[in-house]
Amino acid sequence: MFAKKISTNRMKHKDTEANLLTSGAESVITPYRKVLLAIACGLAVANIYYAHPLLDSIANDFHIHPSTIGMVITVTQVFYAVGLIFLVPLGDLINPRRLILSQMVLMCATLVVIGFSSSEIIFFFGIAVVGVLATITQTIVAYASTLSSPSERGSIVGFVTSGIVIGILLARTISGIIADLGGWRAVYFTSAVLMFLIAILLSQKLPNTTYKQSPLPYPKLLRSVLLLFAEEKILLIRGILALFIFAAFSTLWTSLVMPLSAPPHSLSHTIIGAFGIAGVAGAIAAAKAGQLADRGLGQRTTGIALLLLVSSWVFIDLLNYSLFALVIGIILLDLAIQAVHVTNQSFILALRPEARSRLTAAYMTFYSIGSALGSISSTTMYDKFGWDGVCLLGASFSIIALLFWMITRKSTE
Repeated sequence: MFAKKISTNRMKHKDTEANLLTSGAESVITPYRKVLLAIACGLAVANIYYAHPLLDSIANDFHIHPSTIGMVITVTQVFYAVGLIFLVPLGDLINPRRLILSQMVLMCATLVVIGFSSSEIIFFFGIAVVGVLATITQTIVAYASTLSSPSERGSIVGFVTSGIVIGILLARTISGIIADLGGWRAVYFTSAVLMFLIAILLSQKLPNTTYKQSPLPYPKLLRSVLLLFAEEKILLIRGILALFIFAAFSTLWTSLVMPLSAPPHSLSHTIIGAFGIAGVAGAIAAAKAGQLADRGLGQRTTGIALLLLVSSWVFIDLLNYSLFALVIGIILLDLAIQAVHVTNQSFILALRPEARSRLTAAYMTFYSIGSALGSISSTTMYDKFGWDGVCLLGASFSIIALLFWMITRKSTE
């Protein structure tokens, strides 16, 4: 009788979670689930950025010219955009829990392929697939939003996004340390193991609930993503803003390894990767920005963050004179970009609860385009004009973002 009563209570708990999930009236995301989702996001997105401090080693291994090694990052971002378009919208069509777990298992297999890659072709193929599958982070963000109540949605999205920020930044530190110990291939083998472990935890802890599916068939679901740009002005404006800020972000992090690994600095992979720790301030900004957005201060937060972004390049340009100034610049840049990013998401995910995966896919397409633009243009600028050229490029993206926000601010209030 006692066991039967426990079983009945568990069934009631699951039914309650299912009703809350579909209604969105209350939150079913426990603190443990919130942390678990943030960790999963961090581990998944890190796979895109592990290569940043390893570009010189990868170039030497596969005999790729230094001026074109930035293509590693560009390929990842281009195929990330492919995943945004074709995979993330599926979160509105099928159970997102199933989608998340499936992508994680496929990611594990792909990382093993990269680790064993014997040619440039196999390596780039693996990197492209990683780009597609890394969109799992956006499915998780949309899923976390669905699990949240409206009053705490910004806060939870900010917390989960802080996991993405930490994953992006610590990816460089971790990959640098592992590469110095066991070579760049060991980085991807280690990631495969970590992804497998988090997949097991997610399968045990994520609520196995019924999910309100979109009535649209898959082809029409994809077409509806394009219609969202025409129907939701805020989505288009915030998407364009994301393009410029992430172009600035990628401009810094894609090219930073070049001057730091060259004389007079000649830093190791471990030390170069450690600069990512300075950007963990962005994680704090992500969580705080979500809270401010919940209080209706999203526009003010955006404006202040963009001013910080522009000013960060003054410090970053001092790299050849002071590494301490570079650290200050990195802190300002990452703090600013993540504050704008979370604020963008808070605005967008509140538009249509039934289309959060598609809204996320549409918005993050701009992110991917901006990141690809920054990565390929920054290595070219460094090859021709050195670090000053890179900083001029990054500052230009940042100023354009600020001006664009100032022009469009009134139309989105």
